[in-house]
Amino acid sequence: MEINKHYFDTVIIGSGLAGCRAAIECINHGTVGVLSKLYPTRSHSTAAQGGIGAALGNEEEDSPEWHTYDTVKGSDFLGDQDAIEIMCYDAIPTIIELEHMGVPFSRTPEGKIAQRRFGGHTREFGKAPVRRACYSADRTGHAVLFALYEQCQLKGVRFFQEFQVLDIVVENNAVQGIIAVNIKDGSLHVFESKAVIIASGGYGKVFKVTSNAYASTGECLSMLFRQGLPLEDMEFFQFHPTGLYGLGILITEGARGEGGILINGKGERFMERYAPTIKDLAPRDMVSRAILTEIREGRGIDGKDYVYLDLRHVDKKILEERLPEITTFCKIYMGIDPSESPIPVVPTAHYAMGGIPTDNDGRVLRDIDGSVVEGLYAAGECACVSVHGANRLGCNSLLDTVVFGRRAGKAASSTLKTATKGKVKKERISLIADCVDMIRRSNGRETVASVRRDLQTAMMDKCSVFRKEEELKVLLDELQALKERYKDISITDKSNTFNTDLLEAIELGHMLTLSEVIASCALQRTESRGAHCREDYPKRDDENWLKHTFAFQGDKGITFKYKPVKLTRFKPEERKY
Repeated sequence: MEINKHYFDTVIIGSGLAGCRAAIECINHGTVGVLSKLYPTRSHSTAAQGGIGAALGNEEEDSPEWHTYDTVKGSDFLGDQDAIEIMCYDAIPTIIELEHMGVPFSRTPEGKIAQRRFGGHTREFGKAPVRRACYSADRTGHAVLFALYEQCQLKGVRFFQEFQVLDIVVENNAVQGIIAVNIKDGSLHVFESKAVIIASGGYGKVFKVTSNAYASTGECLSMLFRQGLPLEDMEFFQFHPTGLYGLGILITEGARGEGGILINGKGERFMERYAPTIKDLAPRDMVSRAILTEIREGRGIDGKDYVYLDLRHVDKKILEERLPEITTFCKIYMGIDPSESPIPVVPTAHYAMGGIPTDNDGRVLRDIDGSVVEGLYAAGECACVSVHGANRLGCNSLLDTVVFGRRAGKAASSTLKTATKGKVKKERISLIADCVDMIRRSNGRETVASVRRDLQTAMMDKCSVFRKEEELKVLLDELQALKERYKDISITDKSNTFNTDLLEAIELGHMLTLSEVIASCALQRTESRGAHCREDYPKRDDENWLKHTFAFQGDKGITFKYKPVKLTRFKPEERKY
């Protein structure tokens, strides 16, 4: 088989916000190649609607200190406070930098960057909501990504679009490069480099109902895990409270920031019972649990499993100017005009707090002691630095990607002069080629679609917002059965050109691996914290569980180690809003 070889000083996997921001930093110090299994501007970063958090104080008094406190408290005190402080204090210059790069932020009448309220963001350490979210209508991720992509193009970053990564090669505790397939023609490509930055996004497609794109399958995390590297805090997966009922398409938190309220089947504004101070703008984990509690107790709309997000009282001009995308979504997918009818919503799988463990500069960790893999970095949703802890605040996702994408790029660039060029061995290439060919020639009785459907349903039913021991144990048994079924799959498309059957089969294998890690970590953590709600252990347990979970692939299954949370200024307290 002919192998196409490439060399770049830095190779980046993923062309979303973290990947593009890292590329902008790296291109000043050497050659950069960015791989994406999509066209770059179709990366899932474009789906981010509501805003990016920064304590600019353009519309109300604010400070990075308050932002830091809100992030720590929102994380249910599992976030590492040194990393959180870096992110929140870097936020202000980051926004100014993005503005200079061409991001068209919405404006105040005075011409300043406009800001709006978002869940969990407060002034004076929780006294009242504050306007902290910088936004571009409800297309903020779209606006930021297009600006960064343009900067990459101007600076000469090389993009390899529609390339699927098959392997991240780590040998002798150093990254050597990656192996990928060109989706267009099925050819194998080897990219050797001095540094690899993983910015591949999340893995929400392991759940049945999700706001994530079809490409969010998490294979890069699985590749590292299978090589013996750890994954951190995988039990924490955020469910966004307002997904369109039956579809999971996101309705931005900005809708509530502009005055939208949640109402139950009795017409009650029920969040007043759960978060009396900031009500509908409570953190996402709290709102998601509140919605499902209302439904469980029979207060869903007409006894069904959804509630309403009501925007009818919001000025129609605000909906048109600040929330045009969600207005369009509602009209297209639900046949609803949100200015005239309430929107049926239910929690949807949204964001991974856990992922590839890194230090504050994006270096990938190989153990709980802080040892790193030479030349390997990660940033964005695929990484766990950990600034989000057990629950991410809205608007901190985009901030995380650009702050730590920049830091990872800077750290990688600083080593290029002394780093050794990676070397991918022929044996490794042949092994990957054989694995792909085996799937292509598969002739089993199972289909990828049926196994994936059963996986997503099982994860949604037993490992979503509410969890308990007996269901998690059943889930782990089901996952083992699904892994056996996966060995008996077949694909109908045997061609080389745009073989999506083959790619989906590869992705499914990694989804099964990640699902087992998530469920196993959830079973281990016998407490409720942030997005991890154990009904059989309903209280937070700081004495035993104020620590990060590190999961490793062992010879006899998954093993666990634990790392203390970095506490600096803010000590754990009860989460009252």
